[in-house]
Amino acid sequence: MPPINGESSQPEVPGVLGKSTTYNGVLGYTTANGHAGVAGVSDEGNGNGVYGRSQNVNGVVGYSSSKDNNGVAGVNLNGGNGVLGHSPNGGIGVFGLSEQQAGVYGESKGFNGVLGQTTADGHAGVAGVSDSGNSNGVYGRSQNANGVVGYSSSKDNNGVAGVNHNGGNGVLGHSPSGIGVFGLSDTWEGMHAETKSPVSAAIAAYNFNPNGTGAAIFAKKEGNQGHAGFFDGDVFISRKLTVGVDIVLANADCAEDFDIAGLEKIEPGTVMVIDSEGSLRQSDRAYDKRVAGVISGAGSYKPALILDKQESSKNRMPIALMGKVYCKVDASYGAIEVGDLLTTSPTLGHAMKADDPMKAFGAVIGKALRPLASGEGLIPILIALQ
Repeated sequence: MPPINGESSQPEVPGVLGKSTTYNGVLGYTTANGHAGVAGVSDEGNGNGVYGRSQNVNGVVGYSSSKDNNGVAGVNLNGGNGVLGHSPNGGIGVFGLSEQQAGVYGESKGFNGVLGQTTADGHAGVAGVSDSGNSNGVYGRSQNANGVVGYSSSKDNNGVAGVNHNGGNGVLGHSPSGIGVFGLSDTWEGMHAETKSPVSAAIAAYNFNPNGTGAAIFAKKEGNQGHAGFFDGDVFISRKLTVGVDIVLANADCAEDFDIAGLEKIEPGTVMVIDSEGSLRQSDRAYDKRVAGVISGAGSYKPALILDKQESSKNRMPIALMGKVYCKVDASYGAIEVGDLLTTSPTLGHAMKADDPMKAFGAVIGKALRPLASGEGLIPILIALQ
């Protein structure tokens, strides 16, 4: 047995051995200010100052009744770790538990307050877990820099990943006076959103201030060639659309949907007249004052704007009311020159040159923008109902 008080030079034999079946094996107590009840010192590079081992409870327990001091304080004056927690068999390296304050608190004047690092695939350097419904898994606070910073050098992974498996938010950004979430990238999208839901939006922006804006997108430089917003797909607006400057539409005419008599689809470019029931049918006589217009969408001209678009069981098609449209014409009744006024003809669904001004009044469709010397054809016209 080693000496009770002394030193030992034998391998794996302690200098002091304390053993008890009912209390502390070794108890150190001091009333001297600034000194320890028990001090463990090792002058060897690989020796522990204090080593505690236990089969079923804590290897080392530190206790302090002082509000301003620590139960265990680890101090290293030579650049090493103040406290090292190591568990080789699946346990937690360092476990901190507190009833009222932080379980683990890290503070540094020159580096990270807490640094977590792992080489295990699929695991986190630092994992914050909260089993309480109102507590944060990870909480970061800073006076002048970022509260939480996440960094990844992997192209396919995230600097910060927020995951919620119970219907809550993956990431919540909240600021009482600044930006809730700010995304910045030097070479790619500042913020990217995707959803796999068939009914939910990838991005949803709500404004609870009646004078505010749900979503605001700005082009930084006035007059630049880029767009403040880009939509590849249909856009639905349930209420009023207000435009401050211009609306630029790439297509040609302004059209409006009308009911078409019968169920057959009529070809774009066909001249249409109003029937006795108020529906439209193909024109079939000259100088018909019931002419309504031309079905939009023929050739390279498509309608830029369609009015009265609605769900209906009836056969509805867009009729060009203003602008340019391709129109079926028949030059058998007279060669058509650029600028000629056009009216209905006896040929089904075709226009012709309006030679008789008296008959043409009220039956003019528009003005020819391209000539047709003979036969039937499709030419662009400028709609000018009169």
